[in-house]
Order: sequence, then structure tokens, then C-alpha cells
Amino acid sequence: MLQIPLWKRILIWSLVLLGLIYALPNAFYPRVERHNDAVAAIEAGQDTPENREAAQAWPDWLPSGLVNLGLDLRGGAHLLVEVQTEDVHDSRIKAMWPEIRDALKVERDVIGGIRRIDAPRGELRVRIAKPEGMARALGIVKRLARPVASFSGVGSSDIEVRAEGDTLIITLSEAEKQATDERTLQQSLEIIRRRIDEVGTREPTIQRQGDRRILIEVPGLGSAAELKELLGKTAKLEFMPVAGRTDNPDASHPPGTLVLPSVDEEGTYYIVEDTPVVTGEELVDAQPSFDQNGRPAVTFRFDPTGARKFGDYTAEHVGEPFAIVLDNEVISAPVIQTAIRGGSGIITGNFTLEESTRLAVLLRAGALPAELEVIEERTIGPELGHDSIEAGKMASVVAMVAVLAFMVLSYGLFGMIANVALALNVAIIFGLLSAIGATLTLPGIAGIVLTIGMAVDANVLIFERIREELKAGRGPARAVELGYEKALSAIIDANITTFITALILFMMGAGPVRGFAVTLGLGIMTSVFTAIFVTRLIIVMWFERRRPKTIEV
Repeated sequence: MLQIPLWKRILIWSLVLLGLIYALPNAFYPRVERHNDAVAAIEAGQDTPENREAAQAWPDWLPSGLVNLGLDLRGGAHLLVEVQTEDVHDSRIKAMWPEIRDALKVERDVIGGIRRIDAPRGELRVRIAKPEGMARALGIVKRLARPVASFSGVGSSDIEVRAEGDTLIITLSEAEKQATDERTLQQSLEIIRRRIDEVGTREPTIQRQGDRRILIEVPGLGSAAELKELLGKTAKLEFMPVAGRTDNPDASHPPGTLVLPSVDEEGTYYIVEDTPVVTGEELVDAQPSFDQNGRPAVTFRFDPTGARKFGDYTAEHVGEPFAIVLDNEVISAPVIQTAIRGGSGIITGNFTLEESTRLAVLLRAGALPAELEVIEERTIGPELGHDSIEAGKMASVVAMVAVLAFMVLSYGLFGMIANVALALNVAIIFGLLSAIGATLTLPGIAGIVLTIGMAVDANVLIFERIREELKAGRGPARAVELGYEKALSAIIDANITTFITALILFMMGAGPVRGFAVTLGLGIMTSVFTAIFVTRLIIVMWFERRRPKTIEV
């Protein structure tokens, strides 16, 4: 009849206890949060007495995972940015000039001299001295084309080449532009994530929206301006040959060169080649430090490829100036004294310590491949987040009290057993959210409130079936057993359909919708567990202790 093997009892109570243990840190949220921050700081090398004291505020043998609070509960910064992929198209086509120049020089007898001329954005134009050799020049440049590295561009070339009179015009193909846009978006997402992680923020939301936009939400950050400052710079580091200096920003300069302002020397501009020798993409490390005069600086180290190019160039151009360019501004232009073969160096300038630290973070995280244009920005204050938490608590308490009262009035002792299971259910939900590191938002709280109402639905089905069996003349033990058996199929069907809905919301939705889907899906699983297994076990234990001749549901 009503019998549950010992191993099943141990398993059920073990799962309940595990859920309660993982949920426990949320009851001491500020203390555990300080503990986690202190442990992270100590692991990062900040082993101070204050951090050690904070780390001891919570036992190491207990779980310390917390339910992360989303932007609408903690407050923070919200940005919607658009990636300017046209910048990448222009950089890509300009970077092809050295390769095209070297290939055309081999056929100088046929096509004559070559010269790069000014071109619209996204184009590379090369004038040849012998127009009759244009067919030969077209063939040479077309052979430099490579297949597009994407599934959508299979069979396409990365460049398109055409002739207008004595001028070659090279542009990226549409297939290559699409593939480049996709790579740029993915790279931007990764670099944004790295930059935000570097400053130690909790559970940021970084999601792609549409073809070129990225949604960034960082709970706990002071303002949207602070987030824009962190993300606003591309941190594009380049080492460029210097062709000259001028005090006129509009001075004429040869094709293939740029006029860039100097950061340290006000009113001074450098004419530099627009094809860098080495870029920040070849950096493997950057750290804040101090120069020989004790001023803040940034040390850097290249990967083997970058170190070789840097060493070869400095060896061949001793005595010439070499511009260090950050985001189209010349930080410094030192004269090369000797070959630098070690692959490392130092960036000096009029930095404060905070600026050198931030620059090192940006360089270490990587350069954004393109500029980010802010489409929407919003700062949510912590007071509003606190109000949202209080409103969510109130909604949960009201829902809980109403459900508890209904169950007790409707089913008496059995209703009280269902209420115990409901309380355990809510605790287990928080335990699961803490274990997986989920982020709780206002829609997530709505999912929990909905779960509270749905959790007793299974018990209502079971208890009504027990009532029917008692009316049919069954004994108490047999009525309970049949009630659970006959209600099981309806419970499973109802919860599976709801779980499928939650799964679709999670897969197709974004942000708040996914938060609602997570708590709803977890709530369905835990409510089925507590309604079917926990309540049955409690009833069996009560039966074994009291052995009632009759029961009233």
C-alpha cells in the first residue's frame, strides 16, 4: 500500500536539503556578497587585512553562490550601441595596398609606374603609367583575391576589381562585406565582454540585437556615462612610420598618409603612413607601470609575429621617428635609437595613474574593430532597484499568503502539508538559481509568483482524486495511493505543456523574457518534485506515525 523504500526517502530529503543549503546564502545577501568580493580581490593579488576579514565573514565549507540581481533590481547602466562596420571595410581595403603595390611592381615593364591616388571611403585606387597594360594589371590584382571565409559567401571572392581609364579601382565584394560585418559584430561582442569583465562588474547582459546593434546592461555600475567611457574608445593602438611634421592640420600630404594631432605637443601634427607596421591586435599583454622618471606609463608585449615585425622595422630604420598612435592621436613619436628585438616596450605620455590603468585595461582586452555609436542610454538608480525588490517581495508574500490560506481552508491537514511543500519549493527555486548563477529580474520575480500559484495546482488535482476515492468507499491508505496514481498523468501533461512554452520563450526571447522563462521553467520542475514526491513522503510518514482509521480531505 503506502510504502516508500528507504533509499527513495533518503534521496528525496537529500535533494530538499541540497536545495536549502544552496538557497541559504541568499538569506545573508550583503555578508555573502562582501565575502565573494573579498575572495575575488585576494585571488587577484589584493591580499589586505580588510579583504581577509571580509573573506572570513562566511564559512568556506558552505556554498557562496548568490542569485544575481538584474539591472531593474540593482540599478546600473543601460546602453544600446551600433557598430560602425563601414570603418572596418575602409581599413580592410587600405591594408591591401602593400600587397597590391608589390605585385604590380613585378610587371613594371608592362604597366609602367604605379601611384596610389585619393579615393572615396571604402575604395583603393591605383593609377598606372601605361593604360595599354590595364588588362595585365587587372589580372594581377584579381589573382590576389581570396575566397570569402563564410558559409553564405561560398564561391565568392573577397575583392572586386574594375578599371576606369588608367585607374584600377579595388573594393570589397558584397559577400566579403557581409562576412566582415558578421566577424566585426562577434569580435565587438567579445571585446565588450572582456572590457566589462576586467573592471569586475557582476553578471552584465551583452546581447546582439539585429544586424549591427548590441545591447549592454551592467548592474551596479554608477551611470551610463561611466559605461560609455569604458566602451567609447576603440583603443586602437598602431605603430606608424613618420613622413613629416607640420603645424597645419590641413596641410597637403601625399596619398596613403594621414595628418594626426600630437597629444603631448599642442599645435603639432604628424604626417604618418596610413598602413601601420604593427597594431594592437598583436599585443598579448599590457600593464600600468612607471617610466624612468617615475611618471605613469603602460608597458606592452607583442606576440611572436608582432615582435618580429617590430624588431625588423626598428632595425632597418634606426635614427628615424616612429609614431605610437592611439585612436588616431599620436601619443609619442620617439626616434629609434637601436633595434628593439625583445617584442616589448613602454608607452609614455602625460598620463595620470588612473588613465594609465584604464589604457592598460583597454589594450589588454583588445581594440574594438570599429567605433560604437550610442543609440540609447539609460541609468537606473539603486533606489529604483530597491523599490522594485520591495514590490516583488510584497507581490510574492501576498501570493504566498493567499495560496496558503486557500489550501488550509479547502483541505485542512492535507492543505497544510501542501503548504510545507510550497515553502520548500520556493527555497529550492532560489537554490537552483544560485547554483547556476542565474540573474533575477522583475519578470523573473513574476515567474516565481506565477509558480507559487501553479505549484499547488498538482496538489489540488491529487487531493480531489483522493476525495473521489473516499466517496467511492476506499480505505484511507488505498484512497491516497489511488489519488496520486490517477492524478499523475494530468499533472505531467499540464506541466509538460507549460514547460514547452517556457522553453520556447527562453529560446526565442531576450533579456526580461528569458528571465521570466528561466524562473518559470525551474519552478515547474521543482513544483512537480515537491507536489508528487515531497507531499507523498510527508503523508506516508504521518500515516506510519498515526495510523488513522479515517481521513478527511
